[in-house]
Amino acid sequence: MNVSELSRKLRVNTKELLEVLPGFGFDVGKKAIKFDDKIARKIIYIGEEIREKIEADKQAKLDEFKILNEGPNVVQEITEAEMPSVVTVRDFATILNRPVNEVIKELMKNGVLASLNERIDFETASIVADEFGVKLSLTEEIKDIPKRSLKIKQIIEKEEKSDLQARAPVIVVMGHVDHGKTKLLDAIRKTDVVAGEAGGITQHIGAYQVHKKDTLITFIDTPGHEAFTAMRSRGAKIADVAILVVAANDSIKPQTVEAIKIIQQSEIPMVVAINKIDLPESNIEKVKQDLASMNLNPEDWGGDTIIVPISAKENQNIDDLLDTILLVAELEKEKIMANPNKEAVGTIIESHIDKGEGPVATVLIQNGTLKKGDNLTINGEFYGKARSLKDYTNKDIVEASPSVPVKIIGLKYAPKVGDIVEVTKKIERKHKKTKEFQIQKDETVISSFAQIQNEDEESKVTKVNLIIKTDVLRSLEAISESLEKIESEEIKVKIISKGLGNITDADVDLALSSEAMLIGFNVKPISSADELAREKGLEIKYYDIIYKLIEDVKAQMSQQLSPEIVREDLGKLKVLAIFKVEPKNVVLGGKVTKGKIVNKGKVEVLRDKEIIATAEIAQLQAGKQDVNEVLEDQECGINLTTKKEIKEGDILQVYQEQSISKIL
Repeated sequence: MNVSELSRKLRVNTKELLEVLPGFGFDVGKKAIKFDDKIARKIIYIGEEIREKIEADKQAKLDEFKILNEGPNVVQEITEAEMPSVVTVRDFATILNRPVNEVIKELMKNGVLASLNERIDFETASIVADEFGVKLSLTEEIKDIPKRSLKIKQIIEKEEKSDLQARAPVIVVMGHVDHGKTKLLDAIRKTDVVAGEAGGITQHIGAYQVHKKDTLITFIDTPGHEAFTAMRSRGAKIADVAILVVAANDSIKPQTVEAIKIIQQSEIPMVVAINKIDLPESNIEKVKQDLASMNLNPEDWGGDTIIVPISAKENQNIDDLLDTILLVAELEKEKIMANPNKEAVGTIIESHIDKGEGPVATVLIQNGTLKKGDNLTINGEFYGKARSLKDYTNKDIVEASPSVPVKIIGLKYAPKVGDIVEVTKKIERKHKKTKEFQIQKDETVISSFAQIQNEDEESKVTKVNLIIKTDVLRSLEAISESLEKIESEEIKVKIISKGLGNITDADVDLALSSEAMLIGFNVKPISSADELAREKGLEIKYYDIIYKLIEDVKAQMSQQLSPEIVREDLGKLKVLAIFKVEPKNVVLGGKVTKGKIVNKGKVEVLRDKEIIATAEIAQLQAGKQDVNEVLEDQECGINLTTKKEIKEGDILQVYQEQSISKIL
């Protein structure tokens, strides 16, 4: 079907149609002429949503134009204000009681190119607020219970106890990379998870269920690499029990300590699985000692930390671990309750845009039952209908009860990871015209543009500019967080743009203008962007394994580091005689008093223990023969390259310098 014909059927402008289609998961370029009939039918099926999106875009641009072109108003200046950790530019202007156009101009002065609905972090906002003479402080947030979990907890607490029923416990597996988390999940599922994952690392966070003693257990499938600290943290907040995996041959590592902190802050019970006990170098007692040093005393030592030695590779003691999990869950059974006879409420644990299915999200139902056809809202905004529900095996289901992970197809937009999804029977009119504040670039927090206030210090730091596009929000967050931690006194990462979806022409143009690395994680460029990149000679880096992405960026940064000069002192020589003095050379004789003297070695000339000159050995002789080195207590002749006067009794300190490339 021709694009023009499709546009007529949808009653929209052709150009506007091509611009919005990538946001609905259709990988098309801005110069597309025809569509496959199957694709065309899918587009027509969601025609109403496409028209709403185009209208919302137009209205948003109109609103922005009006706001930006309003003249500066007379404002009442404030000196102090509070804001949350992240805020949109529009809301930030309201907090400062300043016109939006003034705030945007000030952001631009500080290197921040942000539109009305893009979000900035507290650090960036503080710098800009200071320019307006406003002291900004962080709004106090509830730390013990995450905000998104608080609402669900309150919903369950309001339920009549007689209506509450036991649900499957939700388990999260955490620990250091390489300690066997994915292998453990593989052993539990009895399927080859590792072979199906790129590089053996869990790339997308999901969830699945297993049966044990006629009881369902839900596992949150968390990535095993250190890059996913933020994701593991979020997983723990919606879990009932945590399994901490520690390798018997490696014991406690930095990521293990990090995982322990996350679990303790989440206030959920923990079971320690000491893995790899099949290895000859395993040492279970050392692991217990290291745990005890962190106030995690094992039960067999009189403490309350439950420990189960296992071998995921050999499938050893896996049943014991599952039995232990069920035992711990039984002790917590009063907390592991929900009312399945209510409208569903759950938390987003995965979100992405699928090429064929459009915006897709995985939700862990925490109260009520989600049914096919239910209307879904997030933060009061209508996000679409649950047109199709799939379980963790990708089979169609008609409903999902508490603790069941379910993939939802039929959403208008890709929600944020951690958002609370609620079912509503009535859709208010305002939901129909909801703005596109949750889509793609609006999800991106603008933080990396902010300049450090000390410009002299900032100018000494080399920046590696990056543009990152991913398929899943969680991957985007984790990659960004890990890359921003890579830095030294000389160099650091600067993420100038990040977002979801395929790489576009705008990404290529920005990469060219800012000399940035353009990185795609599990995404490809649209056809026009690919052509533009080839035409301009821009290399786009593609990855499907996160640690390889991070390693490549580290390697790129390491190449820009100045080499480290390492000095090695070789020996000392006492000058006994001066044979010949020339404008640029001195020929002398002496005796090695310490170490050795080497030909072409660098020299510091010491007189009365002070360095009076630096030089280099041009020629070294012993017994009238050219040699490469002379050892301690031997005499030799030296042709020394120097313009300084050398006297008898001077000491020559000989050394070598080696240039070593730095590695981050």
